[in-house]
Formats: sequence, structure tokens, C-alpha cells
Amino acid sequence: MAITDESPNSEVRDRRGVAVAGALLLACAGLVGYGFAGGDGQGAPRRAATETVGVTYEVLGEGSADITYRAEGDRAETVLGARLPWRKTVDVPRGAAPLVNITLGERGGSASCALTVAGRHIQRATASGAYGRSTCAGEAPAER
Repeated sequence: MAITDESPNSEVRDRRGVAVAGALLLACAGLVGYGFAGGDGQGAPRRAATETVGVTYEVLGEGSADITYRAEGDRAETVLGARLPWRKTVDVPRGAAPLVNITLGERGGSASCALTVAGRHIQRATASGAYGRSTCAGEAPAER
């Protein structure tokens, strides 16, 4: 059995709810429009003027390894069980700290990571043995 409120006040409450929902929808649409317009009324979106630098991560060895690296922007990416050799080039913001971390599996073995920033070799490190780990880190130059 459904219970309904058929009092004259229920219709007023329903209208108020629709009015509040409509006002919230208009406010949200206004904020979204403001964001697209860049807030300056000119209609052009504002963009961050962040320069980037090319970073190449390389993992050499045989078999596979779990690889975590700093990806585009400030994100970290993880590749589980990557087949070696493995190589990835990304753009990171200037002044950021590029990093690649390798972890070997239960079978162990040997693998090395290498980091190149703007075409310049920065670091190489080696991991070996079961669950061996190694990290290569550096810094992207803040200026050209």
C-alpha cells in the first residue's frame, strides 16, 4: 500500500523543491560557463604556462619487472610485469623530479634503470635478486 500526501501543502513543497533544484542547476551552469570563459569575460580559457622537458626512462635486463615512473604532469604510472627491455619518453614540468623505480619479482634476476633528461644522461642503478629494487631519480632543469 502506497502512502501519499494529498494535502494542499504537498504541492507547495514539491514546487519549492523544483525551484531550489532549478536555482542550483543555474548556479552550476554559471560556474561552468565562467570556467570556460576563463573568468575574464573574453571567452578564452586560461591555461597554465608550464613549460615541460623531455624525460626518457629505460629499464634494461631480461624477463619482467614492475615499473613505476613519473608520467606527464605530476602523475605516477605503474606498469606491472613489464617485459624487458622497456623504454618510455614523457614530458614533465620544468623543475619537477623525474623518477623511475623498478621492482623485480620472486624469480629475481638483474635489471637496471636509466634516466635521461633533455637528452642528458642523469643516472643508472641496478636491482638484483628476488624482489630486488632500484630507483633512478633526478631533476628537470627549472629553466632552459
